[in-house]
Amino acid sequence: MKNGRSLEIGTGLFVLLGFFALAFLTTQLPGSKVGVLSQAAGFTVTARFDNVGDIQPGAPVAMAGVKIGRVTGVRFDSSDYRAVVTMSIDKAYDRIPDDSWANIETAGLLGAKYVGLDAGGSETYLAAGSQIDNTQSAMVLEKLVNRLFSAFAGRGASGSSEEK
Repeated sequence: MKNGRSLEIGTGLFVLLGFFALAFLTTQLPGSKVGVLSQAAGFTVTARFDNVGDIQPGAPVAMAGVKIGRVTGVRFDSSDYRAVVTMSIDKAYDRIPDDSWANIETAGLLGAKYVGLDAGGSETYLAAGSQIDNTQSAMVLEKLVNRLFSAFAGRGASGSSEEK
C-alpha cells in the first residue's frame, strides 16, 4: 500500500513539473509580452516592404546571424500599399550604417520569419526614428511553386503541339 502511495505522489510531482515547464516555455515564445528576460533598451527604426510574409511582432532582428533586436509592430500603410515593420534595436548596436539593407528571411526551409540586416557602407548611422530605405521582401513559397508549375505547363503544352 505504501509503494502505491509513493507512485501517486511521484506521478503528481512529475505532472506538476511539466505544467511549470510549459508555463515557462510559453513566456519565451517570440511575440510573448511576458518574457522572463527583459530586452535591453534601444531605439526604434522602421522599414517598408512589399510583402512581409507572416512575420509577427516579437520576431527577431538579426545582423550577421546575431540577434540585435525585435520586431515591435507590423502594419499596412494604405497610402503606398506597403507593409511597415517597426523594429526595436538594442542600444549596444548603435553603429548600423543608415544605408543598410533589411530583408525578410526564413529560419530554415519552412521556419519562422525574421528581419535580417545587411550592413551598408555609410558613415552615418541609424538613430531613433530612422527609416531603412533598402528592403528585400519575403520570398513567398506558393508564388515560386506556381511560377515553376506554369513554366513546366507552358513548356509541356508547346512541346505537345510541335509533335503533332
